[in-house]
Amino acid sequence: MQNTSADRLSLLVLGGTRFVGRAVVEAALAAGHQVTMFNRGLSDPGLFAEAGVETLIGDRTADLSALEGRRWDAVIDVAGYLPEVVQRSVTALGDRVGRYVFVSTISVLADLSTVQDEDGEVLELVEGLPPIQLYGANKAACERIVLDAYGERASIVRPGLIVGPYDTTDRFAYWPRRFRRGGRVLLPGDPADPTQFIDVRDLAAWILGCATGQRGGIHLVTGHSMPIGEFFTACQAVAGSDVETVWIGTETLLKAGVAPWMGVPLWNGDPDYAAANRSDISRALAAGLTFRPLAETLADTLAWDTARGGPAPDKEGLSAAEEERLLNAG
Repeated sequence: MQNTSADRLSLLVLGGTRFVGRAVVEAALAAGHQVTMFNRGLSDPGLFAEAGVETLIGDRTADLSALEGRRWDAVIDVAGYLPEVVQRSVTALGDRVGRYVFVSTISVLADLSTVQDEDGEVLELVEGLPPIQLYGANKAACERIVLDAYGERASIVRPGLIVGPYDTTDRFAYWPRRFRRGGRVLLPGDPADPTQFIDVRDLAAWILGCATGQRGGIHLVTGHSMPIGEFFTACQAVAGSDVETVWIGTETLLKAGVAPWMGVPLWNGDPDYAAANRSDISRALAAGLTFRPLAETLADTLAWDTARGGPAPDKEGLSAAEEERLLNAG
């Protein structure tokens, strides 16, 4: 439903042409809001030009002059990774935005070996952090900058794994594509292992709700945790192909040299992050977080993946050759 002119807000999106940003802009346009994007103009320039979206060209690391003298009801920051960059944006915008929505990550949490909620301790940005924690520590520092500057007018969104159309990581699209191909399919870990993710469009709807003033503060925003075996069953139903599923346990995968998180899509395999797929999202659910059916996410992702011709060989979640090696090792 389109908003009335009285409800139509002016929104600034920092980024806006890739995955999460793209979904946010699409949601905002569908709701009838006026959208301005600020980016370098390098990724899919002109994507929303026909929809009347204004794009301001600049560089958050060096040149924010295009933002001078402008005001917006809210800014949505989908591409803030380093505290010095976010500080530049906060300083440049100041009180010329009514609300600052910062898209963070559950990786800010210091302990993901046990179930956490929004009140869990976050990582501190100190020297010597391993790369796996540096990303989260930088995001946590960015959160503090936004909260310090905007207080109650800050919305901090901490997603878990984000999936759906236009996700080029192949963490999710790999599975419906693999099931459609048929044959012997390697399934990692145990059917009861948890997995947790959110459709990018459901996340965008939540982010837009923050920007329009419905909710502030910090929220963990991801899907319901579910057994990964149920996820694979849903993949097979959507793909509609005959397959022979072969479960390869976590210990076997580790002994075969498979890297946790990255070796097999959606597989964790790291005891230090055993609860990363069991985040407590009760606060966001109480504040109105909703989800579309998993079958819809899978079908839409498969359709998008098919239309793009699948990923480049070096971007595929698990190559056929590596899958066969692991199947034989198991």
